[in-house]
Amino acid sequence: MKGKLYLIPSPLGEGDPAEVLPASTLELACSLRCFVVEEVRTARRFLSKAGLKGHVDELEFHELNEHSSQEEVESYAALFDGGDVGLISEAGLPAVADPGAALVALCHRQGIEVVPLVGPSSLMLALMASGLNGQRFTFCGYLPAKTDERRSALKDVERQSRAASCSQIIIETPYRNDSLFADMLQCLSPGTRVTVAADITLPTQFIRTRTVAAWRKEGLQIGKRPCVFIILA
Repeated sequence: MKGKLYLIPSPLGEGDPAEVLPASTLELACSLRCFVVEEVRTARRFLSKAGLKGHVDELEFHELNEHSSQEEVESYAALFDGGDVGLISEAGLPAVADPGAALVALCHRQGIEVVPLVGPSSLMLALMASGLNGQRFTFCGYLPAKTDERRSALKDVERQSRAASCSQIIIETPYRNDSLFADMLQCLSPGTRVTVAADITLPTQFIRTRTVAAWRKEGLQIGKRPCVFIILA
């Protein structure tokens, strides 16, 4: 019998994992000895806080990130011959906007059972708190980094939102938050609503929805914080 792949959510920032993860998730995570992770240092710190302090050096870690080759991913099939494996992302849900999806796909091809565990999703928490359309929404992921391409993409996203009354969820690398937000205020229609949700679940959490016109008057410096943006035209 091959082991199972457990998808282990991690906190969205520093702090006590018990504040955002159910006891059952933490208990399962602490029972495993083999992990595939996006970044070993982050995973070690999380597992230490989760209840494995003093035992992290006994664990087996394998990295899977945007630099991993398909050959590396395929080689991880052998890990399941030795038992269950945990998949941990840098923050939030593994395999959602995350390179760990490649391991999940491998498990389905190999007939390995995949077990998702409960934990925080910045995307869903932002949508819950936005006041925008939670019945119909699209996750757009990252927009282009170049200014002209990004502005063109924003206009397309707004058109799609207006046509279908659909909330459009966008994420960005923290150091580009403010440039993306500035482009939103320049390119989008005054009546389009925009949610800014930063540092979700942290003491510094900021979640606010305003029209573009109101944001232009109010202004906002987001800074280099994990942030989710939602647009509804």
